[in-house]
Amino acid sequence: MQKLDARPLTDDELRGIDAYWRAANYLSVGQIYLLANPLLREPLRPEHLKPRLLGHWGTTPGLNLIYAHLNRVIRQRDRELLFVTGPGHGGPALVANTWLEGSWTAAYPNTTRDEHGMGRLFKQFSFPGGIPSHVAADVPGSINEGGELGYSLSHAYGAAADNPELVVACVVGDGEAESGPLAASWPSNKFLDPARDGAVLPILHLNGYKIANPALLARIGDEELTALLRGYGYEPYLVEGSEPGPVHQALAATLDTCLERIDEIQREARSAKGPSVRPAWPMIVLRTPKGWTGPRTVDGEQVEDTWRSHQVPLSGVQTNPDHLRQLESWLRSYRPEELFDDQGRPVAELLELAPDPARTMGSNQHANGGLLSRDLELPPVEEYAVPVKVPGAEDGEPTKVFGAYLRDAFRLNPDNLRLFGPDETESNRLSAVYEETPKRWLAERRDTDNHLAPDGRVLEILSEHTCQGWLEGYLLTGRHGLFSSYEAFVHIVDSMVNQHAKWLKTINRLDWRRPIPSLNYLLTSHVWRQDHNGFSHQDPGFIDHVVNKKAEVVRVYLPPDTNTLLSTMDHCLRTRNYINVVVAGKQPQPNWLDWDEAAVHCARGAGVWDFASNDEGDPDVVMACAGDVPTMETLAAVDLLREHLPELRIRVVNVVDLMRLQDATEHPHGLPDAEYDALFTTDKPVIFAYHGYPWLIHRLTYRRNGHANLHVRGYIEEGTTTTPFDMVVRNNLDRYHLAMDVIDRVPSLRSRAVSTRQYFAGQRTRHHAHVTRFGEDLPEVRSWRWSAG
Repeated sequence: MQKLDARPLTDDELRGIDAYWRAANYLSVGQIYLLANPLLREPLRPEHLKPRLLGHWGTTPGLNLIYAHLNRVIRQRDRELLFVTGPGHGGPALVANTWLEGSWTAAYPNTTRDEHGMGRLFKQFSFPGGIPSHVAADVPGSINEGGELGYSLSHAYGAAADNPELVVACVVGDGEAESGPLAASWPSNKFLDPARDGAVLPILHLNGYKIANPALLARIGDEELTALLRGYGYEPYLVEGSEPGPVHQALAATLDTCLERIDEIQREARSAKGPSVRPAWPMIVLRTPKGWTGPRTVDGEQVEDTWRSHQVPLSGVQTNPDHLRQLESWLRSYRPEELFDDQGRPVAELLELAPDPARTMGSNQHANGGLLSRDLELPPVEEYAVPVKVPGAEDGEPTKVFGAYLRDAFRLNPDNLRLFGPDETESNRLSAVYEETPKRWLAERRDTDNHLAPDGRVLEILSEHTCQGWLEGYLLTGRHGLFSSYEAFVHIVDSMVNQHAKWLKTINRLDWRRPIPSLNYLLTSHVWRQDHNGFSHQDPGFIDHVVNKKAEVVRVYLPPDTNTLLSTMDHCLRTRNYINVVVAGKQPQPNWLDWDEAAVHCARGAGVWDFASNDEGDPDVVMACAGDVPTMETLAAVDLLREHLPELRIRVVNVVDLMRLQDATEHPHGLPDAEYDALFTTDKPVIFAYHGYPWLIHRLTYRRNGHANLHVRGYIEEGTTTTPFDMVVRNNLDRYHLAMDVIDRVPSLRSRAVSTRQYFAGQRTRHHAHVTRFGEDLPEVRSWRWSAG
């Protein structure tokens, strides 16, 4: 690693930046400990302290140091910088700095920049009714919560995409660097186009320790660490030390050098001739003590520069007089009387060190992406609809048709829309997008490659974590995107979805945060058509995971055919502040509804399919379905029942919007009881064929009238490498079993339809013999078409 020996700061600049750092440190410690007496106008007493001491000191002084130096860069270079905090548990640092620069008070006017406001700032931190201890959505300038480690760098690269003037300074904690998502995101520099995108400046903060262990990258030695980072394609610079003066000079010189190198890379890429080789982007390795400037020893044990400084270094201040004296000495070591005036306001010299209000990192509009977001220009969706003259007469490929729509959406939105996925765009039948935009790729290219270019708007990397992180960073800064994945493997990002859902829930209550484009998933290659890949690829449980999130945030859609998928995706791409999960097959399957019918049906979310029903308002049984394969099996079962039991009155109900099943008091999309009862009745058996795990339907409908009459078939964890129809047979979702369920549940049929039931059971036996002998489904299953009408 390169290590610079320059001293770019004048004596006055050095004193100023050190004072700013001390002020941020003082404010950080105050947030962790103080309930009153914020300026220490009287000796510190136990009643001035919080009864519960919460927060993380260890990483905080390093974050304050970086923030202060980035402020200098912004002022001197008039640069637009976004700050991404990987070690987000250092929340006191970001709160302190945004209060110092004024962006906190702009968001929360009652937290004024004076003694009263400082007291309020201290009290609210990790306090009931206040703010979290992490860099959550409550903090101006934040797009990365950081409580769950690993996502900072992918968020940073997503934020820089299509923002050519933006530099994203991303602090990566050395503990965070051990996480899988972070490790997988270092190669993101191979997907950053210096001609069209902004830049990311990673700052790997090696303070040496995690909660109770050394940090791995801090203990492998400079030679190995340098090789690792250069191998990732970076040009690393080292800043290290424990004496503030030399560290300030070294960090200032290194930041200047890195930003000049970024400018040089971008100038070359944006020139007429373009770059000659893929650049090695600069990054900084900052090695400073954990808990720097805090208590060096407590109760005879070293604290500074050890894991003991990770959280609250002095934990016994309420009852231990020595701890209380140490805390007061610690706070006074920052010389607050030099930093704040008689009214508790930052002194003029400090205020001058903050950037202009429009340039502060806390007020950066990219961190409040809804301020910058533009609605997508979308093509008329009805122009992509497939004709349906007779329901079920012809097959369609839903995702292939949607791919053409998405292709033209890219044409209309050249800098505002991206598609993300783990090497599955072609597999998921979305390859029409390549007619408009290639895949982004800045690594080596060969003649045998297809659809690779530096300016592509499709981003594929075989790390679902990185795809998710890129997309989240892109959305949080105001742009639009779609994540396409195999259904079974989207589970890899379960925890990231949790954090994004929490973020959305939080910003819904913050009036200064503006709505951002929704997080959209298209899950295909789903459980029922993974017969060729087998059990490992068969898992529909992502829906269950998402439904656990707050109702104001989540939406789940199961379009049964091509036109309903088009209508659903057109809707989802227009929404804000949601997590939209859409599950649809890519294989040929029947088209049921023409465009007008599909649009109305999707708007309803759930409704009777009149073409398949013969109940005349008084059914003997309701056959409900949600999902493309369950819909086909339900219609095939209806076909069989019409043939064998023509007097049976059947109502077919299809559900596109899964949340319509929930009570209206539980979810904004929920059907009122009267509408639910009208669809499903209160006293007739309901045979419900569902795409996923059947107990979710029971969970959504447990309050409904007639719930005891609801009988759900779905995936019951019976999978293998087999044929498509054998998959539904193994899980009792097939047409024959659904028809047998009707006979078992309709009282009038139990005794008089014995032979019919026996025939259906025999067909299942016949299927088993056929599929194990010939390796394909029964001819009548493969060639089935809807005919009961």
